[in-house]
Amino acid sequence: MIKQLSLEPVSEDIFLGESTDLLGTGRIFGGQVLGQALMAASLTVDPQREVHSLHAYFIRPGDVNLPIRFEVERVRDGGSFTNRRVVAYQNDKHIFTMATSFQTPEIGFEHYDPMPEVKSQDNFLNESQLIQQIAHTLPKSITKRHLIDGNPIEIRPAHPERFVTGGSYPAHTYYWFKANGSIDSENALLHKATLAYLTDFYLIFASLFPHNQGCFDPAMQMASLDHALWFHRPININDWNLYVIDSPNASGGRGLCFGRIYNQKGELLATSAQEGLIRNTSRFGSDK
Repeated sequence: MIKQLSLEPVSEDIFLGESTDLLGTGRIFGGQVLGQALMAASLTVDPQREVHSLHAYFIRPGDVNLPIRFEVERVRDGGSFTNRRVVAYQNDKHIFTMATSFQTPEIGFEHYDPMPEVKSQDNFLNESQLIQQIAHTLPKSITKRHLIDGNPIEIRPAHPERFVTGGSYPAHTYYWFKANGSIDSENALLHKATLAYLTDFYLIFASLFPHNQGCFDPAMQMASLDHALWFHRPININDWNLYVIDSPNASGGRGLCFGRIYNQKGELLATSAQEGLIRNTSRFGSDK
């Protein structure tokens, strides 16, 4: 993952990124493009300014067999804020766009929603342990990623049954996560880019929980349509952090989800939002 986030400079504002078939579908994982685009934008910004938000759209599916060209537009360098626009291309086709903002750190008012009362990470199995138990029910691409290739992030879901078995569940879940290894503690940007990468994992799935719909059903067409992320406080990916996910709405073949990221002290570190395609072609038709 760190290798993927390390882009190759082509010119002052153009960078190349590598891809991996993380999902086993031939399509690029959206979180990968988010993390790489954030790295590209950051490489054109004064290191003293820190990213505080990004807003992205996924335009076309990305091909894991091709490099991604990231072109950065230096929109504005103001007294306190810096704005960048990043466009990602493959075969000269626009596959992704992102606007992001950076700020010189400053002191101001502070408050945040408290962390909900949840069980600690010690109460849950990680993805690989869970998948070993139910490997026969999952696509081979999923089992290969976890049991053979390995995952750069260790994730411990609180409600694994909601992902696998359709039911009438609350549109809510949470999971604990940390780096499966170690990331340089002095590289705050890499920790934020890793968080951007991670926030695309499982976010949109919560919008299926109330609908008697398994997330890995072959009839499901699922894709991230857009993604927003606000960074509130520093994050250390080497420590356990909590990702709380809720879906307030599903309609028109799309699901809307929000996420909140907390550290173990209960501090709100970041907030995410995403709308994604949740189209079931067998129940509702249409496979456009």
